[in-house]
Amino acid sequence: MIGASRRSLSAAAAAAARSRVAASAASAVSADADASSVPPRPVSNGAPGVPQQQKRLLSVLAAPKVAGTSNVVSLKLMDGALIGRRYESSAAAVDSTDLPAEKHEYQAEVNRLMDLIVHSLYSNKEVFLRELVSNASDALDKLRYLSVTDPELLKDGPQLDIRIQTDKDNGIITITDSGIGMTKQELIDSLGTIASSGTAKFLKALKESQEAGMDSNLIGQFGVGFYSAFLVSEKVVVSTKSPKSDKQYVWEGQADSGSYTIREENDPEKLIPRGTRLTLYLKRDDKGFAHPERIQKLLKNYSQFVSFPIYTLQEKGFTKEVEVDEDPAEAQKEGDEPKKKTKTVVEKYWDWELANETQPIWLRNPKEVSTEEYNEFYKKTFNEYLDPLASSHFTTEGEVEFRSILFVPATRKDDITDSRKTKNIRLYVKRVFISDDFDGELFPRYLSFVKGVVDSNDLPLNVSREILQESRIVRIMRKRLVRKAFDMILGISCSENRDDYERFWENYGKFLKLGAMEDKENHKRIAPLLRFFSSQSNDELISLDEYVENMKPEQKDIYFIAADSLSSAKNAPFLERLTEKEYEVLLFVDPMDEVAIQNLVSYKDKKFVDISKEDLDLGDNNEEREKEIKQEFSQTCDWIKNRLGDKVARVDISNRLRSSPCVLVAAKFGWSANMERLMRAQSMGDTSSLDFMRSRKVFEINPEHEIIKALNVACRNNPDDPEALKALDVLFETAMISSGFSPDNPAELSGKIYEMMTSAIAGKWSSQSEAQPANPIPQHSAPVMSDEPLEAEVVESEPAADAGQQK
Repeated sequence: MIGASRRSLSAAAAAAARSRVAASAASAVSADADASSVPPRPVSNGAPGVPQQQKRLLSVLAAPKVAGTSNVVSLKLMDGALIGRRYESSAAAVDSTDLPAEKHEYQAEVNRLMDLIVHSLYSNKEVFLRELVSNASDALDKLRYLSVTDPELLKDGPQLDIRIQTDKDNGIITITDSGIGMTKQELIDSLGTIASSGTAKFLKALKESQEAGMDSNLIGQFGVGFYSAFLVSEKVVVSTKSPKSDKQYVWEGQADSGSYTIREENDPEKLIPRGTRLTLYLKRDDKGFAHPERIQKLLKNYSQFVSFPIYTLQEKGFTKEVEVDEDPAEAQKEGDEPKKKTKTVVEKYWDWELANETQPIWLRNPKEVSTEEYNEFYKKTFNEYLDPLASSHFTTEGEVEFRSILFVPATRKDDITDSRKTKNIRLYVKRVFISDDFDGELFPRYLSFVKGVVDSNDLPLNVSREILQESRIVRIMRKRLVRKAFDMILGISCSENRDDYERFWENYGKFLKLGAMEDKENHKRIAPLLRFFSSQSNDELISLDEYVENMKPEQKDIYFIAADSLSSAKNAPFLERLTEKEYEVLLFVDPMDEVAIQNLVSYKDKKFVDISKEDLDLGDNNEEREKEIKQEFSQTCDWIKNRLGDKVARVDISNRLRSSPCVLVAAKFGWSANMERLMRAQSMGDTSSLDFMRSRKVFEINPEHEIIKALNVACRNNPDDPEALKALDVLFETAMISSGFSPDNPAELSGKIYEMMTSAIAGKWSSQSEAQPANPIPQHSAPVMSDEPLEAEVVESEPAADAGQQK
């Protein structure tokens, strides 16, 4: 046994000599070997027959040279034991080939599972780093939690961090954490079992969870998070050391293999005190991930709010002055001795850099966060340069727990018609960024301008947009986020500074109108936020609450009219009677206004009424008077209807006119003039429905107007008079224009108007000119001149003389 020990030590001494270990260390080892008469200790790890004491020795001899120190390894003989000043290792430096690796088979078909991971669970390859950093963070969390009751777990070092190193030339990424680590059996259970009962059970569990609306929490159950490393790696090596074990094990797997190996780590250079070191050998097409700048960018995007520090090895540099000897030949020419000059050089070095400096302020108490901190967080997270209009920081508890901060940007970047997806909501799970690619899962389309972060502990780490669509938790989160967003906007509208909400409405008013069209559930929250012009607002926007407050006691409905401009709406003939009664009318000049209000139907139990449509009830009808007028003009109405034919549905006596002779109103369930104009402008509009809706118009006449009275006489005396019929045609087409409709034949209408103007003004001024001289001379003009030529008298310039006086 002693002879075997000597041979082992001699081999170790030779290895140490090749490693440039000092001769004094080797002699000390030999002396210790000769003097040793203590029987070897039982083998606890390493190769059979190699005592633990010798393994410590070999670890010392194989210690690498440290920069800035000598090659002599400090050794000390104490009580027959050789103790070295190297703390990283306690295992023997025996070649790993002496210990064959154990081969294990996966419990599921790897190829099928990898295809599922790539095409179903993950939308892009770069999430591999997010998953692996999340696993490292979980390992650190577990160690911190267990160390509360067992402080001995931190004996190898209290520091808890994650360190990432890259080799861009060879395409290697190394991720090291000082977490809880794994034993050999834990390696088999955690990494060898992709799906605990095969891929079939994995797929079945995924399908059942989606059908039941449950969470697909597959990360911890199936180890999918770790296997995302094979998205970019052709080989993965996991070296781990648990504080519960004195051995370090290495797990190694290939992307295209159905098995993996586990062996004990015997290389002192690769030993770690505690935790896990993950080495990824990237595929040829994915070696771009090994650039330090790329890793730094991915960490900032996905893992900047992880609760443990993440360090990356970055190349840095500093400038310094160095002395440069002057050329002796030049110095001899000058006749002086050579002088030393200096120049500035850049000294490069590698150093660890903290990658996650920004703190997740949503985890703090809102009362402890200042407005400046919110603004700074908003600008840094969303790359903005202006402070937000408003922010909302809240925590939701109960059935679903999550924390969130929402912001309303000061300016709009995306138009409401932009079909591109916004990336304004960043979803985090346990402070790990999951995604910002949402299409209505967390916020409806009309609130897509709201920016913010949402952090939930109830969602799985492997959520994708497809899984989010089926998640019950996400549906609950959506309702609460929408409610908080409306509360935040309502706070802007109630601000003492009216300009704040005017600026908000200028940027996002169309979004809220879209919400009135699409989101029936939130009509009560959207309606108070809408703003419109009115007939009494002096070109200022008012809210529906302000309109209701200004309503007359006898007024029952909210009146509105839609037009293509504010001027057209104000001067429309439909307002004449309402203006007389001092009823306020909302003026809709935006194409979305009318559609939005039609979807709201009512506000505070008061219906919205379009004054450009039939059956307008102003609440002051005199039935007896109306009956008399209808009897008097019934023949005239029939005569007008026969003349217009299918152009109108019927002819009625109007109760909305005062100064205009007639008006053309839309049917109660038909399109208004403004809506017809918008539908005609649609390139894909349905012309058949357009023709049908256009035919549903009602021609209303004002019996108090002189034109209508004259036509009434013509109807009774000579209904076939061409002049009367022509006047009726012009009257109808003119009413179309004043009511907001477009005439079918503008050229024909122009011809009729020109003809009537010619008849009206023909000879009117010419008859007056014939009754007077061609060149009449007013009586107060100058005296009549004779036919004889006049001579001009030349007058010298004198102060009192009149210049230009004629003789």
